[in-house]
Amino acid sequence: MKITTLAGLLISIHFPAVPAQSEPGRSDTVTVIHLKDVVVAGQNAEGQIIRVDLGKIPVNTSQDILRKVPGLFIAQHAGGGKAEQIFLRGYDNDHGTDIRISADGMPVNMVSHAHGQGYSDLHFLIPETIGNIDFGKGSYYADKGDFNTAGFVDFHTRRSVDHNLLKLEGGNFTTLRMVGIFSLLHDEARDKNAYLASEYHFTNGPFDVKQRFNRLNLFAKYNQRLDAHSYVNVQASTFSSGWNASGQIPERAVSEGMIGRFGSIDSTEGGNTTRTNLVVNYARELGHGASLNSNFYYSKYKFTLYSNFTFFLEHPDTGDAIRQTDDRDVYGMDHTYTRYFGSTGNNVTWKSGAGFRYDDIHDLGLSYVAHREEVTEQLASGAATEANLNAFTSVDWKMKRWTVSSGIRADWFAFGYYDRLEPAKGQQGAETMRVSPKLAFYFDPGRNLRLFLKAGKGFHSNDVRDAVIRHGKQVLPASYGTDLGLAWQPFERLLLQPALWYSFMENEFVWNGDSYGVSEAGRTRRYGADLTARYQPVDWLYLDLDANYAHPRLADAPRGQNYLELAPVFTSTGGISVQLPNGLSANFRYRYMHDRPARDDNSIVADGYLVNDLLIGYERRSWAVNVQVQNLFDVVWNEAMFAETTRLKGERPTGFEQLTFTPGTPLFAKLAFSLKF
Repeated sequence: MKITTLAGLLISIHFPAVPAQSEPGRSDTVTVIHLKDVVVAGQNAEGQIIRVDLGKIPVNTSQDILRKVPGLFIAQHAGGGKAEQIFLRGYDNDHGTDIRISADGMPVNMVSHAHGQGYSDLHFLIPETIGNIDFGKGSYYADKGDFNTAGFVDFHTRRSVDHNLLKLEGGNFTTLRMVGIFSLLHDEARDKNAYLASEYHFTNGPFDVKQRFNRLNLFAKYNQRLDAHSYVNVQASTFSSGWNASGQIPERAVSEGMIGRFGSIDSTEGGNTTRTNLVVNYARELGHGASLNSNFYYSKYKFTLYSNFTFFLEHPDTGDAIRQTDDRDVYGMDHTYTRYFGSTGNNVTWKSGAGFRYDDIHDLGLSYVAHREEVTEQLASGAATEANLNAFTSVDWKMKRWTVSSGIRADWFAFGYYDRLEPAKGQQGAETMRVSPKLAFYFDPGRNLRLFLKAGKGFHSNDVRDAVIRHGKQVLPASYGTDLGLAWQPFERLLLQPALWYSFMENEFVWNGDSYGVSEAGRTRRYGADLTARYQPVDWLYLDLDANYAHPRLADAPRGQNYLELAPVFTSTGGISVQLPNGLSANFRYRYMHDRPARDDNSIVADGYLVNDLLIGYERRSWAVNVQVQNLFDVVWNEAMFAETTRLKGERPTGFEQLTFTPGTPLFAKLAFSLKF
């Protein structure tokens, strides 16, 4: 095992979890450290679990950020720079189609994206700046709109930092990562602070074609209390990345000895991405239990992806490599008014809001290319606009042991598309609207138990190109769901949260950016069960378990041919964390994905896997050192799998349909040293 010389220089600082950014101007005092501090009755148990997890289980990579969400599973299959494939509650979300993701109030999902609807690239976030994560499963939240079907995830960066941070880590495959976080201003008297964060990451990965993955991140945040009742936050970030990818390779290419497991059929795959963001948040206390929060955001985004899924099926001579391009500006704002009435035991919280998002898409392109530059066939080229105007209102009525939460949301969309390949069509347009009601009941028989029943309607939008073809008809497929469960603390150091759930989608279809057409499955049904368990027998030992079962099916297909391709059936994650008073720590983790169908008749199966990771560290007041080992037992596993018809050189013209895969990372070690000052 070869570790770079710089590997011993990781600089890492452990920041405790802090309250969400939704509490502007308040102290960063940690409110939940140990599991015994969690209060189940009258509280959001999921949010408290996240706060405990963030303090006990380290976040070491950008992928770890998403893995913090109980029940959420991810896979990477394109060189580390592409957005992760997301699985949640029996949904193969692709890169974000059925899960709403935001960061500090700014949407991450890209509507009408060149590669996939709802594409969510989180690599602009620096893991060390994450202060809290808010999440929810299902479509039960009036303030969440587009893509909130399987659930939502909101990331909140730290409001301030107390120390400077330098970090350097390195390991196998010429992996190097450097992080710096610097406090620029920390004026407690006037409640004013600012900090700057930066990150650089490079790796060649384990593949025969070196990934040469480069990512550079910059992030700055400024906060100030303007007076006794108002607060402003301004933040800016930018990131750029570029990479090579080995892509998805067919099983027969490996079994017949054409390439190794980490080999490639098309060495030109890869891509590059840039995103620059500006977010301004203003909050004001209006008196008499009322407050106003306004959020404004802007993003400049560019994306180019080179892929080859079929190799020589469509173009036997030049190959089937495709180039997808996306260039856009995103503008938006959200305003929320909150009013609190009543006493502690019997009260009402009323929340209403309105928002607007506008995507000005300068380029949506899809072409067959050779050697990345030579265009062999242009499939699509256009410019688009997409506007979303929304409003919601919700009421939480707490009556002693009961809480009733009801809400309704309305979303209006306007789509515009100009096809450069068919300019005679001119500017095409369409409009549509969706209304989504929500209702939930909570019962708290005691401090250590909360029962809940939730129901709601959600939706995800579809690509602008499909919306104009359909003239705005049936382009916002609705989902209907319900949850029945409880949060229970049988004793103060054990927390259990089981739930039964059901989800129905009236038409599961999305625009396929790879083939330039609609992938339509029809009506679908899912039901399942989730279990979240946390146990902390003593302060220095923490055990966590998430187990998730789903039964996803096509609603109108005959039995035996009604499977949902790549939909997860059973996933589980968990681990053991040790943090001793003398500074020693260890964290042993596992993640398990069960076999799942890759075709609707289950004739091709995507094999499951079990992978373990280990982190051992030692921390002193101003420095720390740790070693992280991914895939501890060096198991052979496939991270991403798809059933695909492919043709290799010399094969029959119709090709072969079989499993294609991206191999999972072999044993991988990183050594880290950290310093704070």
